[in-house]
Amino acid sequence: MAKFVLAGKADCPYFVKAELLADYLQINLPNFKIHKITQHPDKWEQWLHDICEKNGWKHKRSPIVWRELLDRGGKGLLLGGFNDFMEYAQHYYGITSDMLSEQMLRIAEENLQTHIEIEKEEEYIKSLIKPLQIWISSASAPACYNLIPLLANGEVFGMATEVSIHLLDSSHYKEILHGIVMEAQDLAFPLLRSVSMHTELEDAFVQADIVILLDDLLLQHEIPSLEDCIRQVTEQCKVYGSLIEKNANSSVKVIVSGKTFVNLKALMIMTFAPSIDGQNIIAMAMFLESAAKAMLARKLNMNSAGVKDVIVWGNISGNNYIDLSKAKVYRYDSAIWGPPNFSRRLLDMIYDGNWVRSEFVSVLSSLEHHCLGMSPAHVIATVLRYWYQDSPPGEIVSMGILSEGQFCIPEGIIFSMPVRFQDGSWEVITETEIDEETQETLKHLAHDLIQEKQVALGEIPEMRPYKETAFNGFNLLALLEEENFQTSPKDLDTLSNGLLQPETQEGEKVQTTTDEPEAPPNELLQSEMLEEEKVQVPIDDPETSSEGLNQSETSLSNAENNENP
Repeated sequence: MAKFVLAGKADCPYFVKAELLADYLQINLPNFKIHKITQHPDKWEQWLHDICEKNGWKHKRSPIVWRELLDRGGKGLLLGGFNDFMEYAQHYYGITSDMLSEQMLRIAEENLQTHIEIEKEEEYIKSLIKPLQIWISSASAPACYNLIPLLANGEVFGMATEVSIHLLDSSHYKEILHGIVMEAQDLAFPLLRSVSMHTELEDAFVQADIVILLDDLLLQHEIPSLEDCIRQVTEQCKVYGSLIEKNANSSVKVIVSGKTFVNLKALMIMTFAPSIDGQNIIAMAMFLESAAKAMLARKLNMNSAGVKDVIVWGNISGNNYIDLSKAKVYRYDSAIWGPPNFSRRLLDMIYDGNWVRSEFVSVLSSLEHHCLGMSPAHVIATVLRYWYQDSPPGEIVSMGILSEGQFCIPEGIIFSMPVRFQDGSWEVITETEIDEETQETLKHLAHDLIQEKQVALGEIPEMRPYKETAFNGFNLLALLEEENFQTSPKDLDTLSNGLLQPETQEGEKVQTTTDEPEAPPNELLQSEMLEEEKVQVPIDDPETSSEGLNQSETSLSNAENNENP
């Protein structure tokens, strides 16, 4: 069996002559097969370059003919161009073609018209199965590389939904984008309709159904002040917001990710794309949530999938509050076992309050879990899966959304809070109960976000600390390191960043010891204020146990007796 492939430009007259000769051979020779490929004249040069580079051939004209080695496998054997094919047919089969030039030109015009009509028909058929148009900005980032297989394997949107992925980045990363495109095509996912690269900003987000913003321009430039950072982010979001408003579908879903100003970026996109439903623009908080669950699971020597309902409040990439008061653990290897849906309060399982206040806070505040691409890609895919296929029943998901006054949080800012996904949308879990200490903490977090918004919109020239106490994550650590930095007891009472002091049952403040390590002030933890009815922690050291953990009257009495024998 001899199988030949004949490829050429749709309007090439020499392709016409070779095609008719090949058809004649196929009809009259039972062991001769021909496969024909036509390309539009505008696409021919690039197609020829790619096929020759892939197979190690050198050929520059239309048509090109090669033989498929069906009996031995491997790449095809290049025969050559038109003249080479004519000589081959004459030498092996004693057949040639005497077609006139006028006939060749006329049929070539007909071939081009037929090719254009076939392309239009194919595009129309494809349009009937509308794939989701997914745009990813800063596509040269590692997160994008890890995200593409997750979007195309059918688990996120379902096995009946095709996707077209568009990679957007600057022309400096053109080679990286080209490599990602080629590798994604090689994966041959059945649901991946197409993957393309874009370096022209004017064409961004055309017909987008989903926009994933991975941008972190602040990491690439030195900017003198926090306010200048905010203004640059605002300018970037103004461009993106306008393009989304102009080019994307009206029902587009926008996911804002990254390491810096995630809340602010989501708010500015919302501001500069006013026609997009605010419910469709969210900020990713699951990075912190997943990292916290992983740390807690390692502490308990269990699978992190068994840790549920950890809540991230506030500024995702700044001052935030990791709330463990509602957290539960499932399938925990302990003396008490139950059915698969049996859970236990996480704070009842962790007896090391010092670890929660120190190492747990310190590791999360370093944000190292954001540096690699695997974790961001996974959480973005997870949120999209929840958005399209619902979150697990009864499970809390943390997400940055536009506040409408829930939990007494001021309206008009993007604030991370607990939500659930259902029927293609999300809703805030407003039945979540919060105590007075948590409410006071949320006021602090909201203040920072309001300040960022006002600076971004030009309403104020610079950030102003809350109650004259520097609370912003960008400068609080530096201020705490100054020798003369003093904070009044009243101000300490309002901060929920590891410096708060719990009250005893008599309402008096418990004094802290000087050798207790202080938790980093830019992360906030519900677990710093464990009330008596929430968790009972054995007292090993009466001094350290009185700092941050409320004890029963009996325990306090024992502690006093030990101190005063």
